[in-house]
Amino acid sequence: MKIHFPFVLILFLTSCKTSVSSEKEIKTFLLINENGMEIKVTNFGGRVMELKVKNKEGNLTDVVQGFNQPEDYFIFGNSYFGAAIGRYANRIAQASFSIGDFTYQLKPNNGLNFLHGGEKGFHNVIWEVVEKEQSRIILKHISKDGEESFPGNLTIIMTYEITEKDEFKITYTADTDQATPVNLSHHSFFNLNGFESNQIENHEFVIYASNFTPVDSMMIPSGEIQSVEGTVFDFRSPKSILPAINNPDLQLRYAQGFDHNWVLDKDDDLERISRAASAYSPETGIRMEVWTNQPGIQFYTGNFLNGNFKGKNGVSFQKRSSFCFEPQAFPNAVNQSKFQNVILQPRETYINEIIYDFSIQ
Repeated sequence: MKIHFPFVLILFLTSCKTSVSSEKEIKTFLLINENGMEIKVTNFGGRVMELKVKNKEGNLTDVVQGFNQPEDYFIFGNSYFGAAIGRYANRIAQASFSIGDFTYQLKPNNGLNFLHGGEKGFHNVIWEVVEKEQSRIILKHISKDGEESFPGNLTIIMTYEITEKDEFKITYTADTDQATPVNLSHHSFFNLNGFESNQIENHEFVIYASNFTPVDSMMIPSGEIQSVEGTVFDFRSPKSILPAINNPDLQLRYAQGFDHNWVLDKDDDLERISRAASAYSPETGIRMEVWTNQPGIQFYTGNFLNGNFKGKNGVSFQKRSSFCFEPQAFPNAVNQSKFQNVILQPRETYINEIIYDFSIQ
């Protein structure tokens, strides 16, 4: 397969603000903070290629799966490793939705359903680089009317920033000229033991949610909001995915593990950023807390990884070798009246804030 995009590798290490060409070139960038935390990013899909944080011994550990070079992501374009996800994260049932009296038909890419923005979703576009500083990069994408059959010209500004508190902060804003569904998220595959580890069974997870949204056999929520009390989905106290993930629960069989949306416990200010989840590796001492202003979080345990992806340093990513925490609106909310409204109107601004906060425990 020939790749017709020009490939240019540019690495920015300076602390000064850099003026960057808006040409559609694929580039990589290094973000660093004063503590030594590093993130390597490519503007192809806004993908996080490396995320290095200090472990309990003071050494940097790369905690995300991915590939060595940006062009590798062309080969595995729909793998979502480290990518920005949109226009609609997660699934849309039957690849269709209605706004008013008009029904929009999308191209299915997940059985009969539509997943993570489709084949030309935001994970597979070359983002324009607006600004680059030592610890921050601002990217832009204009999703044109009709892209993946969505209505309206949608302008997205995405900011990646490393703070001096060792937070990886993601901010999305979006504006449209027509009513359109918007549900953005981030899709790094984390392993706090280090990406080479290929196992997350020693991790301890917490999800600050008293309810989740059960799904059918096609992974589409039924519309029900169900309590986690007394179920394998109760992660309100720290616990491993074992033995729960091997439970014969029908929900786990549908997903071959955890791949569900949790309804986050929020106070009255539903749009305020709040703590959503955490993960901890006793092996490295690395703890990651997730904060978001979104109503839900998808917890995915790498159930469909099968060793076919040969990533950084030749590591083949095996089943359940990583996990994803994806803050977002609920799956299929565009078709489910019981869920939150996900239609962005002209003259409104969509704002999505996600923080992955790293520390040593």
